Amino acid sequence: MVCMTEPTLTLGQALKSLRELQGKSLKTVADAADISAAYLQKLEKGDVTAPSPHKLHALAEALGVEYLALMRLAGYVVPEVTNSGSGVLSQAFSAQDMTEAEALAVAAYLKIYRQSKKG
Repeated sequence: MVCMTEPTLTLGQALKSLRELQGKSLKTVADAADISAAYLQKLEKGDVTAPSPHKLHALAEALGVEYLALMRLAGYVVPEVTNSGSGVLSQAFSAQDMTEAEALAVAAYLKIYRQSKKG
Protein backbone atom coordinates (compact mmCIF):
# COMPACT_ATOMS: atom_id res chain seq x y z
CA MET A 1 0.00 0.00 0.00
CA VAL A 2 1.29 3.46 -0.89
CA CYS A 3 0.43 6.46 1.22
CA MET A 4 0.49 9.67 -0.79
CA THR A 5 -0.44 12.08 1.98
CA GLU A 6 2.01 14.13 3.98
CA PRO A 7 2.42 13.19 7.64
CA THR A 8 0.13 15.25 9.83
CA LEU A 9 2.70 15.21 12.61
CA THR A 10 6.05 16.92 12.26
CA LEU A 11 9.27 15.39 13.51
CA GLY A 12 9.54 18.08 16.18
CA GLN A 13 6.00 17.52 17.40
CA ALA A 14 6.58 13.76 17.55
CA LEU A 15 9.83 14.12 19.48
CA LYS A 16 8.30 16.50 21.99
CA SER A 17 5.14 14.47 22.54
CA LEU A 18 7.11 11.23 22.94
CA ARG A 19 9.49 12.86 25.40
CA GLU A 20 6.65 14.38 27.41
CA LEU A 21 4.61 11.17 27.32
CA GLN A 22 7.55 9.39 28.91
CA GLY A 23 7.99 12.16 31.48
CA LYS A 24 11.56 12.87 30.39
CA SER A 25 13.31 16.22 30.39
CA LEU A 26 15.10 17.73 27.41
CA LYS A 27 18.40 17.10 29.16
CA THR A 28 17.63 13.44 29.90
CA VAL A 29 16.78 12.61 26.30
CA ALA A 30 19.58 14.76 24.90
CA ASP A 31 22.15 13.08 27.15
CA ALA A 32 20.90 9.62 26.19
CA ALA A 33 21.12 10.56 22.49
CA ASP A 34 24.52 12.23 22.93
CA ILE A 35 23.27 15.59 21.63
CA SER A 36 22.86 18.93 23.35
CA ALA A 37 19.59 19.91 25.00
CA ALA A 38 19.65 23.10 22.89
CA TYR A 39 19.82 21.01 19.69
CA LEU A 40 16.94 18.80 20.84
CA GLN A 41 14.91 21.92 21.65
CA LYS A 42 15.59 23.25 18.14
CA LEU A 43 14.45 19.92 16.70
CA GLU A 44 11.25 20.02 18.74
CA LYS A 45 10.50 23.61 17.68
CA GLY A 46 11.13 22.78 14.02
CA ASP A 47 14.15 25.06 13.75
CA VAL A 48 16.22 22.08 12.57
CA THR A 49 14.44 20.29 9.76
CA ALA A 50 17.04 17.84 8.45
CA PRO A 51 18.85 16.08 11.30
CA SER A 52 21.34 13.44 10.29
CA PRO A 53 20.29 9.79 10.24
CA HIS A 54 22.90 9.19 12.94
CA LYS A 55 21.21 11.68 15.28
CA LEU A 56 17.78 10.27 14.46
CA HIS A 57 19.01 6.78 15.31
CA ALA A 58 20.32 7.99 18.66
CA LEU A 59 17.02 9.75 19.39
CA ALA A 60 15.05 6.63 18.43
CA GLU A 61 17.12 4.62 20.90
CA ALA A 62 16.74 7.26 23.63
CA LEU A 63 12.96 7.40 23.18
CA GLY A 64 12.44 3.70 22.44
CA VAL A 65 10.75 4.26 19.11
CA GLU A 66 11.27 2.95 15.60
CA TYR A 67 14.20 4.53 13.80
CA LEU A 68 12.48 4.31 10.41
CA ALA A 69 9.44 6.16 11.73
CA LEU A 70 11.64 9.11 12.74
CA MET A 71 13.42 8.93 9.39
CA ARG A 72 10.08 9.19 7.57
CA LEU A 73 8.98 12.13 9.72
CA ALA A 74 12.28 13.87 8.94
CA GLY A 75 11.51 13.55 5.25
CA TYR A 76 13.92 10.74 4.37
CA VAL A 77 12.80 8.16 1.85
CA VAL A 78 12.79 4.76 3.54
CA PRO A 79 11.63 1.42 2.19
CA GLU A 80 8.33 0.04 3.37
CA VAL A 81 8.81 -2.83 5.78
CA THR A 82 6.20 -5.53 5.77
CA ASN A 83 5.42 -7.46 8.91
CA SER A 84 4.71 -11.09 8.17
CA GLY A 85 4.05 -12.03 11.79
CA SER A 86 0.78 -13.68 12.71
CA GLY A 87 0.39 -12.29 16.24
CA VAL A 88 -2.53 -10.38 17.63
CA LEU A 89 -0.82 -7.01 17.10
CA SER A 90 0.09 -7.63 13.47
CA GLN A 91 -3.48 -8.69 12.74
CA ALA A 92 -4.93 -5.65 14.51
CA PHE A 93 -2.58 -3.22 12.82
CA SER A 94 -3.05 -4.72 9.37
CA ALA A 95 -6.82 -4.38 9.70
CA GLN A 96 -6.64 -0.60 9.63
CA ASP A 97 -4.36 2.14 8.42
CA MET A 98 -2.26 3.52 11.24
CA THR A 99 -0.77 6.99 11.04
CA GLU A 100 2.84 7.69 11.98
CA ALA A 101 1.59 9.58 15.03
CA GLU A 102 -0.48 6.61 16.18
CA ALA A 103 2.41 4.19 15.60
CA LEU A 104 4.79 6.38 17.61
CA ALA A 105 2.26 6.72 20.43
CA VAL A 106 1.75 2.95 20.56
CA ALA A 107 5.52 2.37 20.56
CA ALA A 108 5.99 4.88 23.38
CA TYR A 109 3.18 3.36 25.41
CA LEU A 110 4.59 -0.14 24.91
CA LYS A 111 8.01 0.97 26.09
CA ILE A 112 6.55 2.54 29.24
CA TYR A 113 4.44 -0.55 29.89
CA ARG A 114 7.44 -2.87 29.53
CA GLN A 115 9.53 -0.69 31.84
CA SER A 116 6.81 -0.76 34.49
CA LYS A 117 6.77 -4.57 34.37
CA LYS A 118 10.54 -4.78 34.95
CA GLY A 119 10.65 -2.88 38.18
